[in-house]
Amino acid sequence: MRTEDMIPIAQEMDQVGFWAVEVWGGATFDTMHRFLDEDPWERPRILKKYIKKTPFAMLLRGQNLVGYRHYADDVVRAFVEKACEVGIDVFRVFDALNDLRNFQAAVEVIKKNGRHFQGAICFSLTEPKMGGPLYRLQYYLDKAKTLEDMGADSICIKDMAGMISPYDAYTLIKGLKETVQLPVHLHTHFTSGMADMCFIKAIEAGVDILDTCLAPFSMFSSHAAIEPLTVALRGTPRDPKLNLNRLIKLGEHLESIAPKYIDLLNRSRISPIDISVLKHQIPGGMISNLVNQLKESNALDRLEDVYAELPQTREDLGMPPLVTPTSQIIGVQAVLNVLFGRYKIITNQVKDLCFGLYGETPAEIKPEVRAKALKKYKGGQKPVTGRPGDYLESELDKVRAEAGDLIKTEEDLLTYALYPITGKEFLSKKYGKQVR
Repeated sequence: MRTEDMIPIAQEMDQVGFWAVEVWGGATFDTMHRFLDEDPWERPRILKKYIKKTPFAMLLRGQNLVGYRHYADDVVRAFVEKACEVGIDVFRVFDALNDLRNFQAAVEVIKKNGRHFQGAICFSLTEPKMGGPLYRLQYYLDKAKTLEDMGADSICIKDMAGMISPYDAYTLIKGLKETVQLPVHLHTHFTSGMADMCFIKAIEAGVDILDTCLAPFSMFSSHAAIEPLTVALRGTPRDPKLNLNRLIKLGEHLESIAPKYIDLLNRSRISPIDISVLKHQIPGGMISNLVNQLKESNALDRLEDVYAELPQTREDLGMPPLVTPTSQIIGVQAVLNVLFGRYKIITNQVKDLCFGLYGETPAEIKPEVRAKALKKYKGGQKPVTGRPGDYLESELDKVRAEAGDLIKTEEDLLTYALYPITGKEFLSKKYGKQVR
């Protein structure tokens, strides 16, 4: 969605009474420079001219920032400092392994600038529901307590695949409210069809904040719509007292601009929910990647074999939550295991994971798989156990030298550092230079 289509309703959005509006971070930074030819750094600045009361929030992937690998501490600190400068008030920080050491560099800058540090825990399952030896209630309560001790201002359960069920939501939120003295935020997607049911149970358990969106852009892999929830809570002790007519007016604007974006919708199925998440616990975006990978190998008929292999590959590699980038790491390796034999080919990302460069996995990586992955690994056969950022050399001076006159501002430098290929292409267009 282009910034120009947000401006007409920005002032009205500011009057709704939202706890915050998420305007940035995660995939939006990538999408803006890669597909929209918009400078990502300008969006918060522009919207701040219209939205003056409501805090701006962003999603930050810990040491991954808004990219797909761990960046050195100098990049992390410079990025967060600049994000504060352009107007971000609330930083939702998460890590794909729930290794909270990967928060450290970012959180130092967030707290130094007096901004809101929301500590996020990626929700995952190994059983049909919350429980079992790993992702049980105590796992989340322990993480939340550690985040509180780190100085978090609120706790977010980040259910990126929409897998949390209503009664698990109740149990988890109730447990968090009894364990930490911080506001508790539930972020889930409509992917499985359970989101609005989860919201009602979470509200009963005392949740403080919920992520929703306006009806035209709700459901599917998005969030539950805010309008029905507003009506459902009317007259109850948890009534947010939002103006339904105002929300409907905002939705009408989105309907008016929707034709510009209609071709981006997934038309491959009619159902607004993805039942494969209920069956396989595999996020929809991950399934798309698996299908594309198999198509490229002319092996789409092996998809069911990949579904069967995924849980085993995930267990072999320490049972990480399936979120960027671990979903891609596990998914690609599972496909290779099916097509060529188990661990006959091992990706560099799996080798890095086994070496410890992403952090500590929730469960132990199988020793035989780790040994095979690190057999000829450039860093050696003995994995590292420290904070991943401690093993990365500073990057910004090298990036500055490499980019040369493509860099006009500190923001350009960070764009290039995060995305050396697409960022370079964007900056070349921005300044009318030939891509070398």
